[in-house]
Amino acid sequence: MLMRTAPRSARWLVPLALLFVWLAVGGTLGPYAGKLGEVATNDQAAFLPQSAESTKVLKAREAFDQSETLPAVVVWTAGGSRTTEAQQAAATEAVAELASDTGVTGRPSPALVSDDGKALEAVVQLAPDLGDRLPAVLDKVRAAADSVPGTEAQIAGPAASQADLSDAFAGIDGLLLGVALGAVLLILLLVYRSVLLPFVIILGSVFALGLACAVVYALADRDVVRVDGQVQGILSILVIGAATDYALLLAARFREELAVRGDRVAAATAAVRRSFGAITASAATVALALLALLASDLTNNRALGPVGAIGIVCAVLCTLTFLPAVLALLGRTAYWPSKPKASDGSVEGHGVWRRVAARVDARPRRTWVVTALVLAVFAAFSPTLTAKGVPLDEIFVNDAPSVAAQRTLGEHFPGGSGNPAVIIADAGRAAEVTAAAKDTEGVASAGAVSAAGRPGAGDPKVVDGRVRIDATLKAAADGDAAKQTVERLRAKVHAVSGAHALVGGFTAQQLDTQQTAARDRTVIVPVVLGIILLILVLLLRSLLVPVLLVATVALNFLATLGVSALVFEHLLGFSGTDASVPLYGFVFLVALGVDYNIFLMSRVREEALVHGTRQGVLRGLTTTGGVITSAGVVLAATFAALMVIPLAFLVQIAFIVAFGVLLDTLVVRSLLVPALTIDIGPRAWWPSGLTRRGAGPVTGAKQPEKSASPAG
Repeated sequence: MLMRTAPRSARWLVPLALLFVWLAVGGTLGPYAGKLGEVATNDQAAFLPQSAESTKVLKAREAFDQSETLPAVVVWTAGGSRTTEAQQAAATEAVAELASDTGVTGRPSPALVSDDGKALEAVVQLAPDLGDRLPAVLDKVRAAADSVPGTEAQIAGPAASQADLSDAFAGIDGLLLGVALGAVLLILLLVYRSVLLPFVIILGSVFALGLACAVVYALADRDVVRVDGQVQGILSILVIGAATDYALLLAARFREELAVRGDRVAAATAAVRRSFGAITASAATVALALLALLASDLTNNRALGPVGAIGIVCAVLCTLTFLPAVLALLGRTAYWPSKPKASDGSVEGHGVWRRVAARVDARPRRTWVVTALVLAVFAAFSPTLTAKGVPLDEIFVNDAPSVAAQRTLGEHFPGGSGNPAVIIADAGRAAEVTAAAKDTEGVASAGAVSAAGRPGAGDPKVVDGRVRIDATLKAAADGDAAKQTVERLRAKVHAVSGAHALVGGFTAQQLDTQQTAARDRTVIVPVVLGIILLILVLLLRSLLVPVLLVATVALNFLATLGVSALVFEHLLGFSGTDASVPLYGFVFLVALGVDYNIFLMSRVREEALVHGTRQGVLRGLTTTGGVITSAGVVLAATFAALMVIPLAFLVQIAFIVAFGVLLDTLVVRSLLVPALTIDIGPRAWWPSGLTRRGAGPVTGAKQPEKSASPAG
């Protein structure tokens, strides 16, 4: 507005001022995009549900440790042969020598022989605050373990898993950013066939990311929000994808206005004015959907909510200020070597989308019925995507050292070895609770932890009238059988009168996380749908169209889950899905999917006010088809970049969002929504005044556009 009303001599001051402000933001805050890892934590215990039984145990067990520790489980094998007493003695001596090493807490346990006699196991307790020094300390443990003659040593346990997790996120800032920006730049160069505009859009997304990371850094440094590597990676992708999408829509508006008006400042002002509603409604949809995650009982979900919303706000702020300023200064030069022409403001030249619109117009009912049936078939497979968690040996896409070590450990020791179920109970009922634990189906052994820190190695250690009992499970700690054992174990020890027993540990944490994630879905999904429906009603000023749009994106989400279930199991080899994946996929896919329908239907409504509903749909589909498809491809490519991080959780999220966005862009927005709207006719806008407007002349999408109405 300021650029339109300012005196002619001062009209250039506003875009110049905005440009300098954003250059200052980029220069000052840009480095924070690479510093966010300094305030990130990958301690998964910090993200457990606060009200869960396993979380209460985690807090209670701290009193039983002289100091908080991070266990490293060393396992030796002798190439399939039985280990000897000499090798057992050498293994015990090797780890015992580590007691004086920096980073090792207390005296390591002696080496124990497996039941089959073919492996040895010892536990080395490490300091929990090693940070970047953890890999070096593990190297010392590995070097000591390798000194045992005739054996091969591996390291499993929480310490090894944390080291591999840190390694997976190492260089996330540069690698992920480089892959995402490279993919976006390539797509923009191919779509626009110009040199400057893609770099301007990329620069804007980098500025938005720098601002978002600076804000998140300041909040995380003050413990207002929590950030881990997953949230950090999603923030980068979300900001780049959203900023690029909004920029594409604004640039398309500017191109149309510039072709008609000629004056670049006036064109930039008009582009902002006419795209403001759709872009801000889209941003509000995504931001509010993310903030709905604050209702989650999982701390990392709650962290993603405000962090993601901050990223969206920064993306839309940059799009509506930096980009118009640069476009006003560059004018037609932004599209060099191509030149905006007057025909760019019409439907002429949109050959592909003109043909798509004509086919939809020819048989609208058949189009939406067939499309809906195909999506419904895919959706039928969605119940097979079970969010029961990812097994330890599948957490990393590549075979990480800790995973291989855990596999070896499970071959020779009880499946839950190294990850016992931890029971906290009143000391006066310790014997009864231990007996109940031993009597539980699926428990290999159980014993009260002594002052020496080992179960069954002396009198129980009593702290504030409570004891700790460790129960080793027969099944692998990350499997369904182990979770079922924990449920039985809880029932058994809870039944011991006066014991006030609580069961925690790794398996219990996985079970509680899975159950909490299911609860979160039942609470958050309706909230997100309600938010989206309200925004659509306010934007489109009708009730029926918003309900239809919400229904179509929900169908698209279920269809995507169905396809993902087939791909994960039969192509990628995942036997399980992370408990948070369906919720994350829903929030991103539904909120972002509605974006494209907002861009389409806001233009359709604008056209329908002049030409009637039928012509409004055809003109809206034709003029927005190219830019919205480009935006969808860009967003899919940016989320696909998450696959460079070798973690199953991020690979699953990347596929769901990337595939779902493409399905929504190419099928739901292009065929299902337009065909439904045409078939229903003016009644689709009920109860607005548009219901009284006719369908307009049936001239299809070939009718030339006479206004400078923007795309999107």
